[in-house]
Amino acid sequence: MALISDPLGIAGLVSRELRAGERDGVPTRIVVARREYATDIADLWNALTDPERIPRWFLPISGELTPGGRYALTGNASGTIESCDAPHRFSLTWEAMGQVSWVAVTLEPAERGTVMQLEHEASVDPGFWSTFGPGAVGIGWDGALMGLGLYLESGTSADPSDVAAFPFTDEGRVFHRAASDGWTEAAISGGEDPEAMREAGDRAYAFYTTLPEGTDAPE
Repeated sequence: MALISDPLGIAGLVSRELRAGERDGVPTRIVVARREYATDIADLWNALTDPERIPRWFLPISGELTPGGRYALTGNASGTIESCDAPHRFSLTWEAMGQVSWVAVTLEPAERGTVMQLEHEASVDPGFWSTFGPGAVGIGWDGALMGLGLYLESGTSADPSDVAAFPFTDEGRVFHRAASDGWTEAAISGGEDPEAMREAGDRAYAFYTTLPEGTDAPE
């Protein structure tokens, strides 16, 4: 099973950046991912915000998808919609594992379609950062951006079982290695220690691509 035939090419469509930020006097780190999609801004906005379309490339979603409303992604995060300026930008809180962080998505028309920029800002525990670096969250977003692209290109919904098995396939490991390396280089460019970030990138890659004990590899 393979979701993609060119994992390096797909991973290379994303540009990655790490920024420093601050919320209420608390230092934060911001991962920034950008990718261009070959569709117009109205269609991309709709794919990102229509509760009927979101599960086709991401996860089932419930709630009130308007400013001030609460949303919940099945088996993942929940939060509050903070702002919405259709079809250009929305922002929300990302609440998972007892932590609150912030996500903002911006769309801009481009020559061949629309550029999407996703920013995920969090106050990160120093121990967690030194263990996994930006790949802990960045690699997951790479997978979401890939899924969105596949959906927009094909018009067909992702098979949840294929998505779950993908990280453990040969193609999935190549994709996740490239994504991990991309976030490692973004961290180094952002001023982080190169050796520490490369070690953290290896651990983040292993986290995403190591089969749970007792689980068979997908065919």
